[in-house]
Amino acid sequence: MIDWQIDSWRKFPIKQVPEYSDQNHITKVENELSIRPPLVFAEEARRLRKRMADVAEGKAFLLQGGDCAESFAEHNANNIRDSFRVLLQMAVVLTFGSALPVVKIGRLAGQYSKPRSSPLEVIDNVSLPSYRGDMVNDMAFNDQSREPDPERLLQVYDKSASTLNLLRAFASGGMADLTKLHEWNLEFVRGTKEAEKYRELADKITSSMEFMNACGMTPENTAQLRETEFYTSHEGLLLNYEEALTRKDTITEEKGWFSTSAHMLWIGDRTRSIDEAHIEYMRGIANPIGLKCGPSTDPDDLLRLIEKLNPLNQSGRLTLIARMGSSEVYSKLKPLISAVKKSGLIVGWCCDPMHGNTVKASSGFKTRKMNDIMTEVKGFFDVHKEMDTIPGGVHFEMTGQNVTECVGGVYEVTESNLADRYHTHCDPRLNATQSLELAFLLADLLSDNRNISRKQVSTAS
Repeated sequence: MIDWQIDSWRKFPIKQVPEYSDQNHITKVENELSIRPPLVFAEEARRLRKRMADVAEGKAFLLQGGDCAESFAEHNANNIRDSFRVLLQMAVVLTFGSALPVVKIGRLAGQYSKPRSSPLEVIDNVSLPSYRGDMVNDMAFNDQSREPDPERLLQVYDKSASTLNLLRAFASGGMADLTKLHEWNLEFVRGTKEAEKYRELADKITSSMEFMNACGMTPENTAQLRETEFYTSHEGLLLNYEEALTRKDTITEEKGWFSTSAHMLWIGDRTRSIDEAHIEYMRGIANPIGLKCGPSTDPDDLLRLIEKLNPLNQSGRLTLIARMGSSEVYSKLKPLISAVKKSGLIVGWCCDPMHGNTVKASSGFKTRKMNDIMTEVKGFFDVHKEMDTIPGGVHFEMTGQNVTECVGGVYEVTESNLADRYHTHCDPRLNATQSLELAFLLADLLSDNRNISRKQVSTAS
């Protein structure tokens, strides 16, 4: 990458970034961030790249989930713990259904900004800059709150550091101990059909654990039974923040530049133009990266993007995150998979069943329907089955809180219930019960795939 520098993106057109009124102030903040310690380390990102190679090759399954947009107001230990715990529950369900390792990545510790469909928001004939996430401005609808504030970048760094500290403690400090499966249930999930299915699954795993203990494998002498790998990710939207936290790896033989704001970054559907700043920045960092692919993605354009973002055609480097919508998943995804398969380019495939299925309820709330989410997930698997390719994972927005933001599910959240606990700062999220429902659907789909593979092997032999 001799023609790439960490600031070369500044020479390119850019979308979805704020305009700061005080350039001296933003420069001062960027300089401060550039001398702060990294949030993650190159070796961690390199390890995730290996895990993502397993995902691309069908040797592991990706579970990527978390907040639509993290907020300063909801940043507390209980919320972080509950989201982490739901992801652990889902991972256990998926591991049991697929007999594959599950790569766990949180949309956490950095997902504080969001692209918007319009730069302005109009209420009662008053026009103000859109809310772009707590990384940029505030939700309150007034001139002062909507003014982009550079100091918020420093607040994001501080809150991301504390979130990462807690996640590392959870992952290695005993919370992920498989002998504590029954303790992972959240209070408001108990008594539901999904909670009962989870309890039955936990009982089966407990019986297996007892057998393993009898053979001498215990959490005390086997780290895999008491700890887990957990990684973080966010959309790399504010490139001045990313540049300030980009570091050169000078320790290992594999030199390179790494974003140290997260283990994985992704490029959004609105910022994936090949000749613009976000692609320029992402092509130069050595982290595993994702690329959102919406229904407007052209197959030829996608191939050019893949070649630019992964010029060495390395497995684990690039994951394509499809977000087509339930009504278009068949017609729009198949041409992309076909083009990539014919090209011989190596990518992982992931399903985002959330962003293509956002609707506005009659009450005015943005929401998503569980049936649409499930339909897109099934369609994603069906297309891959037809194309004989690998459905590598899911990417979705969820929370451990008992919110009412998506309609449907075993609790039958209705449009009239949305106002009860609608807490999101941007798009609607699945709650814990709905997340478990999705996990069991995925487990069934993965189990079917495994059975088909077994039959194929048996027939071949």
